Amino acid sequence: MCGKIRFAPSPTGYLHEGHLLSALYVWAASHKWNLQVHLRIEDHDRGRARDEYIRSIYEDLAWFGFRWDSQSIQSERESVYRRALESLESRGLVYPCFCSRKQLEEENPKSETGEIVYRGKCLVRREMDADASQPHNLRVVIPDKVIKWHDLRLGDFAENPKLQCGDFPIRDRDGQWTYQFAVCVDDIDEGITHVVRGEDLRNSTARQIALMELLGRSTPPFYLHHGLITDPTGKKLSKREKAHSLRQDRDSGVSAEELLGRVCFKGGLVPSPAPLSLEQALSAALALL
Repeated sequence: MCGKIRFAPSPTGYLHEGHLLSALYVWAASHKWNLQVHLRIEDHDRGRARDEYIRSIYEDLAWFGFRWDSQSIQSERESVYRRALESLESRGLVYPCFCSRKQLEEENPKSETGEIVYRGKCLVRREMDADASQPHNLRVVIPDKVIKWHDLRLGDFAENPKLQCGDFPIRDRDGQWTYQFAVCVDDIDEGITHVVRGEDLRNSTARQIALMELLGRSTPPFYLHHGLITDPTGKKLSKREKAHSLRQDRDSGVSAEELLGRVCFKGGLVPSPAPLSLEQALSAALALL
């Protein structure tokens, strides 16, 4: 049976060079391992998602020549997420958390990466009467165990999500599903066998594997985390930080081949920024898988 890989941008801004580099790795991996490509629009952040950004994702990818086998959009999958939540709730694995951001910062330690490690204050007191009308998120009870997983590029990892982040939110104070929850439910429900994404998401892997196990998936996807394109200060490109978009270059007359060559050069796939066809760019990415 053919496996499946996904490209999953969030429509909170226009695609930038980092997205194009990731797309090249995803489609190259689909060729390497004979995988179907699933395009998932991750619009779980309804406060920032925009229809114009969704349309631009389809348009930009098609302009470069990318083709996909199936697609989905998270905002149309509410019933799937609710069933997953009910499954966790039925086993007592979900609890409301009323801690404010200030409380979280003051009352919990931080990991080596600077991430808050939630100690479970609201888990301890969940049997107490709580005013459900007060703002709260929902956290999932993560088991205290080491998750061993293998990255197809970076090697073996052994991480304990309980020590990395503690019980993490699966629905926020605004009633929106979190990234960690939605992506796990989607990867299970959509039959994703391979996940290729940037190194900035590597720390999410162990907690996602742990959550998928709670949701009934005993064998996790294969993972590969690729390098990133950074800005002049060394930070990864970000829509929130108004990174220069592919749409801006398109509108100014830059060709798809010029953009592909530039991104492959910045991503360390080729030695010079000469224009490349999509086939040439995919070959360059394939050589690093």
